Amino acid sequence: MKLQRKYSIIFVTTCLLSLVTGFTKVHSQELNAEVQVLSPNVQSTNKQIFTTLQTAIVNFLNTRKWTDEVYQPEERIKCSFVINITERNNEQFKGTLQIQYSRPIFKSGYSSPVLVHMDNDFQFEYLEFDRLDFSENTSLSNLTSVLAYYAYVIIGLDHDTYAKKGGDPFYDRALAIVNNSQNNGFPGWSGFSGSNKNRFWLIDNLQNPAFNGLRQCLYQYHRQGLDLMFEPSQQRLAKENIKASLMQLAEVNQKRPNSFLMQLFFDAKSIEIINIFSGGEPMKLADLKEVLIEIDANNANKYEAIGRS
Repeated sequence: MKLQRKYSIIFVTTCLLSLVTGFTKVHSQELNAEVQVLSPNVQSTNKQIFTTLQTAIVNFLNTRKWTDEVYQPEERIKCSFVINITERNNEQFKGTLQIQYSRPIFKSGYSSPVLVHMDNDFQFEYLEFDRLDFSENTSLSNLTSVLAYYAYVIIGLDHDTYAKKGGDPFYDRALAIVNNSQNNGFPGWSGFSGSNKNRFWLIDNLQNPAFNGLRQCLYQYHRQGLDLMFEPSQQRLAKENIKASLMQLAEVNQKRPNSFLMQLFFDAKSIEIINIFSGGEPMKLADLKEVLIEIDANNANKYEAIGRS
């Protein structure tokens, strides 16, 4: 009788653990964001508000379910949000927001930078201890609208590196935030502000067919390139695939020269590209070097190192 009861307890416990585990998987969040709120030049009698704000943003980004997909804890997307507050007037805040996202590479401890961006149009209202609310259908707060926008951009870019145009549904959500925020009185959302390097233009570029080649590059560069580098016998193929992915950017640049999205790509990738093609087994790289110098003139001198042992 005791033995039967013992097995009954084990069975019930196992079922409960399965339910808990299943619940955790279904509700596992997508982002694993690190957040810093800095205010070195702001004179304030209440510096605690910046710590409170930082905690609120961490909770907003990391506890919210952004998609319907199932993420294991180790699959959560690592990214960082660094906020530098430069002005404060009661509940009004101005500053900059730096966003970084790197993608882990298969069977390695290396993460490849995909997005390194400074948003200089970061303004918002915040009352300490206020709940950070967000709606897909309307702009409730410029702070949460900006954070949600970049959350979807990061998730979209991550999907683009694993599947061809895999980021489409998440870019659609980012676009909806742009549309909802057009008339909220805060900068960064308009295509007519005089700047072509704000949130409006970033999502416009990502969804514009003229940049399909760059999005194809994201997939080929990472999934068919870097993810193969762990296997010595595949390293030559991996480099050829990475080279091919970069070569197709010449056509993208012809359609949209000096574009915001292309600049962001090379802000994240230029050093990595040089490292990939510096040293190793000899391969034809003169044509790649020519393309890179043409489309990323800011780093032209650095690309001279490509192909050197």
